[in-house]
Amino acid sequence: MADGSAVQVLDAPRATPTAGWAAGPLGAAQAADREVARHTALRARAVAAFAASRPASTDRTQGERGAMSAERWAARADVLRPVSEWATQELAIALGLTAQAAEGELERSLTLTQRLPAVLDALEAGVLHVGHLWCLLEHVAPIADAALRARVERELLDWLAARRGVTTPAQLEDRVRRVVTRLNARDAARDLARALRQRGVSVRPERTVGVSAVTVVCSTPEAQAFVRALGAHVDALDADPADARTRGEKTVDCLLDLVLRPGESELPPVQVLLTVVASVQTLLGGDHPGEVDGQVVPAEMARQLARALAGLAPVGADAPDAEVPGDTAQSPEATEPWDCDGGPVDRAAADLSAEAFDRWLDELVRDAFSGDPPLEPLPGDPEWDTALPDVGCDTDPDWEPVDHPHPEDAPGSAVSCAGPGWWAVADRAVEDAEDAVHAAGLALGHAHRMVTTADRADAADETAWQAGPPGRVTAARDAVTALAAVGEAQRADLAALLAATAGGGLADRPRIALTDAVTGALLALTDLPALRRAGTCARPACRRRPETCDHDLTCRPGLGAPAPTDGYRPAAGLDRWVRARDRRCRFPGCRRRIPAAGELDHLRPWPTGETSAANLAGFCTTHHRGKHQAPGWRYDLRSDGTLTVTTPTGLTAVGEPPPY
Repeated sequence: MADGSAVQVLDAPRATPTAGWAAGPLGAAQAADREVARHTALRARAVAAFAASRPASTDRTQGERGAMSAERWAARADVLRPVSEWATQELAIALGLTAQAAEGELERSLTLTQRLPAVLDALEAGVLHVGHLWCLLEHVAPIADAALRARVERELLDWLAARRGVTTPAQLEDRVRRVVTRLNARDAARDLARALRQRGVSVRPERTVGVSAVTVVCSTPEAQAFVRALGAHVDALDADPADARTRGEKTVDCLLDLVLRPGESELPPVQVLLTVVASVQTLLGGDHPGEVDGQVVPAEMARQLARALAGLAPVGADAPDAEVPGDTAQSPEATEPWDCDGGPVDRAAADLSAEAFDRWLDELVRDAFSGDPPLEPLPGDPEWDTALPDVGCDTDPDWEPVDHPHPEDAPGSAVSCAGPGWWAVADRAVEDAEDAVHAAGLALGHAHRMVTTADRADAADETAWQAGPPGRVTAARDAVTALAAVGEAQRADLAALLAATAGGGLADRPRIALTDAVTGALLALTDLPALRRAGTCARPACRRRPETCDHDLTCRPGLGAPAPTDGYRPAAGLDRWVRARDRRCRFPGCRRRIPAAGELDHLRPWPTGETSAANLAGFCTTHHRGKHQAPGWRYDLRSDGTLTVTTPTGLTAVGEPPPY
């Protein structure tokens, strides 16, 4: 290197791909992909080491003439604050990048090394590839709590290591959203509330002149219903062999007819089917996220949507948090006013992210010592004299001036004294400066006390939440424990939701998915009446009052997958069970929805293979065609739904049904 130092590059152990190593050109592509991942990690470490050698202490400080502007300094990422602003230019020249791209490379490298070290190790070892990084940088790295961030990072990497199948960036992002929403529910709810205030419609030009893109930003349930409704309108169009429009063109035309010509089009009304998945813990008030057509949504949104579709009143606001027992003696900080009723710190903490709040507080501190006019006295703080010092000169008839000039007494100076009190004026100015510094210290201390008070209030709120029913439900390991953690009223409310029948917003009776508490695999799909029937001996008296049945149920049929169907088409219950088990295309890495009509494939062709849950799997249209048309591929389905796909080159990819 130019400075005489050497960088030692060590060969990291390469993890075996989940599908195995291929031979020939495909194997060379796999090896190259691993090298790209390893060198990406090495590059990030090298860039971070370079950044550490260019500290910001060599730059001009804020407020100094010629320093970086306050706006640019405030907009810099926190990981870049200790780095000299001139490091960006040096990196841009070294790597042939623009200044913006070089700063982005600095930020990503420092974020990986400082905030996601385990992810960087996994990238270097080949467990992750470059495409996996973006969702981790976007959703995991911003978590302010270092312990929580490390917990999320470790849980995701453990999940990835335990998988036997292919993990695409989209699959990892889905898992990241679920874990972050569950473990960081409070910040996720705050981010959602802020994002919902940004709902709107915008337009931007496309690359081709004369074409523009319209973007609609709305909640996930609204977006899913919107797209499903447009698709239903397209499906309802009369088939015309002369119509050469693509499905996308028909969708746009239907949208324009509905918006620009309401009431004039001949489009028939359509019904939209949304599938909402919410666990017992979610419905009882826990933080476990739900699903809307396979898209992750926060727990509160899933709860309110499920109740709205069932025609039930929305859940009211939570009761005030209970007081946390503890020492009632007031500390000096406890006597300070609480900033919990719309004060500036409370508003900033509510409206800003954790990092933005820290930047705002840093700016508040910097302004306090920047030489700007002093702050007004805070309530309860001692007042100080904010008037300008009196620069008049005291006179003393007994004082004789000394015959030597002082620079500050030169003509044109700010203070010119012809009498004996010039030293008193200087002393007064020093005292006023000390008062100003003291006042700034009081303001800074007051701000720190408000932040400390807010932190204590937040900790007390978290403790009360964990001790209450929502916290106990979230901590429950299974549905039975969650039901035991709540009161009778909440259990009755859940029963009313599950007892809702089709009609209104529901296309079908709510179904109850019984799953394995460890693996999350679907065991049975039932509803509340069927669950009650399965728990009784079927005698008339016990059917009327199932809660009183205490007879032996050993010989009674239990719950499980539906029985096979005699014909080619699966019965309604079997079709519903397979779709609930698979939920998405079963081809490894594909996340397309299974079409509503058809696409449940017999792995062993019918009639040799029966129409049963052990021989049916859902595919999207493209992969359904590929299964029947692509030569040399083999598909094997186990009774538990595990699908093994073998490629013509001998690679194997194992895919399990998505867990609940």
